Amino acid sequence: MNLAEQVKKTLAPLADPDQAARMSAYMRDQFAFYGIPTPARRAALKPLVRSLKDAPAGVLLDAAGELWREPERECQYAAIDLLAAHVKQFDGGHIDGLLGLARQASWWDTVDALAVVIGTVVRADRALRQLRMDEAVRHADLWTRRVAMLHQLGWRADTDQVRLFGYAGRLAHEADFFIRKAIGWGLRDYARHEPDAVRAFLLAQGDTLSALTQREAGKHLCTEK
Repeated sequence: MNLAEQVKKTLAPLADPDQAARMSAYMRDQFAFYGIPTPARRAALKPLVRSLKDAPAGVLLDAAGELWREPERECQYAAIDLLAAHVKQFDGGHIDGLLGLARQASWWDTVDALAVVIGTVVRADRALRQLRMDEAVRHADLWTRRVAMLHQLGWRADTDQVRLFGYAGRLAHEADFFIRKAIGWGLRDYARHEPDAVRAFLLAQGDTLSALTQREAGKHLCTEK
């Protein structure tokens, strides 16, 4: 029995059709669901995820790709949990594979979770691996650009401010909601650590940044020092 089959065998008995309908509706009916809340899903799959702790990174990526081809959204969530649990197995050579997952069955739920995984991989060797994010922010796929914009979430003192502001400026002209929201989110997160720097950036950019981005970025900033 392959990994995807093991996941499905574990989750299928927990399916709740009523909850599945609500979860699908929340995601604009783009995906099928078993209807399993996150805590219950993670508890059920914990032994399976732990059993793969010694698996090579390539095997983990292949397993994630296999789960990504399953119709139920919880299979993609399971893949992300698997990757996150064993994120130390990955290096710069696996970033392309992780970004490739972000471009499949793409929506904010999986893309943002993958941004955290990818960000963790990049943070382990910023000098070399952030160059991949410099490429990602120029990618034709908007979800790849969103990952680049969000990959430094939670980095605080490790944040590359030049890159953060540079990515924000580069993407500022885009009209897509998810890009504008990501810029604001990235800036807001950094503002918890360097509010003055973010405030100065927002003032310097002015109307270059969308109203949505400015609202998101300034949620925890005072208008006056």
